Amino acid sequence: MLHAVIAAAAEGEQINPLIPAVYDMIWSAVCFVVILFFFWKLFLPKMQKLLDDRAEAIEGNIAKADDAQRKAEAALEQYTAQLADARAEAGAIRDQARTDGAKIVAEHKDQALAEAARVTATAKAQIEAERQSAVVSLRSEVGTLAIDLASGVIGESLTDDAKASAIVDRFLADLEASESSASVAGKK
Repeated sequence: MLHAVIAAAAEGEQINPLIPAVYDMIWSAVCFVVILFFFWKLFLPKMQKLLDDRAEAIEGNIAKADDAQRKAEAALEQYTAQLADARAEAGAIRDQARTDGAKIVAEHKDQALAEAARVTATAKAQIEAERQSAVVSLRSEVGTLAIDLASGVIGESLTDDAKASAIVDRFLADLEASESSASVAGKK
């Protein structure tokens, strides 16, 4: 281009350096049309296919995400329902365990009371048997001591067993009567 400016200056024509020559514009236009043709026929269809594939993939992913979200929501609802059922079942099991525990405690209390009553009855029977044995033993000892004492006081021997037994029985009956009258008077 520099040569054209120098040649034009030599010829004396006034050439505008901002406007290119006609042949440059023609060849530039031909190159532009050829590049546009290849761009239009080869590059744009491939680019359009690539963009369509990408849009399709994005739409597919959005659909998959929506489907996954619906499934997640359904799973959450199912989980919530199962959790509520499990809580209700746990509450029922707890209530049943409480009632069973109360029954077991009541049964054990009844068994303990029955056992205590049986032990008490056995102990009372044993105490009564020991008391009767003690009374019989004391009767014979008191009788023997009373006869020995009476023999020492009277100065003669009381060898008649029937008479001695009658005296001892009468003495013990008087003693029991005085004890019972004293206990009745103490209660008043």
